[in-house]
Amino acid sequence: MKGKKQGAVGVVGLGIMGGAYARQLVAAGWRVVGFDIDPARCREATRAGVEVVKDAKAVAAEVPVIITSLPSPKALVTTVDAIIASGAGKRILVEAGTFTLEDKTKAAEAMHAAGHLTLDCPVSGTGAQAQVGDIVVYASGDSKTISGLRPMFAAFSRGVYDLGEFGNGSRMKYVANLLVAIHNVASAEAMVLGMKAGLKPEVIHDLVIAGAGTSRVFELRAPMMVRNNYDEATMKIAIWQKDMAVIGEYAAKNGCPTPLFSATLPIYAAAMSTGHAAEDTAAVCAVLEDMAGVKRKRSASSRAASPRRKAPRRARST
Repeated sequence: MKGKKQGAVGVVGLGIMGGAYARQLVAAGWRVVGFDIDPARCREATRAGVEVVKDAKAVAAEVPVIITSLPSPKALVTTVDAIIASGAGKRILVEAGTFTLEDKTKAAEAMHAAGHLTLDCPVSGTGAQAQVGDIVVYASGDSKTISGLRPMFAAFSRGVYDLGEFGNGSRMKYVANLLVAIHNVASAEAMVLGMKAGLKPEVIHDLVIAGAGTSRVFELRAPMMVRNNYDEATMKIAIWQKDMAVIGEYAAKNGCPTPLFSATLPIYAAAMSTGHAAEDTAAVCAVLEDMAGVKRKRSASSRAASPRRKAPRRARST
């Protein structure tokens, strides 16, 4: 409940997603202790009411539960080592990133050997959704612990799902992100076809949403495609490439064909190589525009010229 004092929780990794979790938790009355290697992220978090400390070891010394939202397996290893080195009593690590099962399992084993517990809890949703708590948590691991943490999850998400044994959260995330990868490029493809046909981007946006072809990803990312500005990233292309590699590797190991997912790979790679690495994944639209010979002026601000009306709000899933 907003304003009511809750417990204490740590957040290591205060970027697009982790920073959103931290702010939502503070707003819900939780004491949040955080750390990030980027001073700018730390300053943003401090302004939001997060108690920023010098490192992950200091986070572990302060709070019993630590959420990690990190960019790489190396960062996860470093954080786990810091938690163990803190010498603190039993800590619960809520690992919310998208990594291979091997990376997550190694982290969990190291934590367990030191007397700590790890949950595999990736989330489904973009950075923009995380800002308003419109994400879901795919939790896996010890069910009793997950149940006990439901009030914490409720502070920054609209739902948490207990998927059973450790690793099932990540398996579900791979499925969800496979669809996101496809829907994102499909949305861009549709936008570019419409523009090539002479339709205004705003009209394409509005009428796709009004019809049967819409998707949640289209509704989230097409507004950026309309504005032709991808600077305010909710998921950067460079970070998304890591997720894509994880999904592709997992599918290959399981002998599962992914023809549509595989077809998106060169589009994302082209976005990386043509200056869009730090932009939102919606920038694949710019790649397809170049391929189609569509020429548009880039919006001076990603806040400028929104579509004529907002996408209708969908009922929340349960």
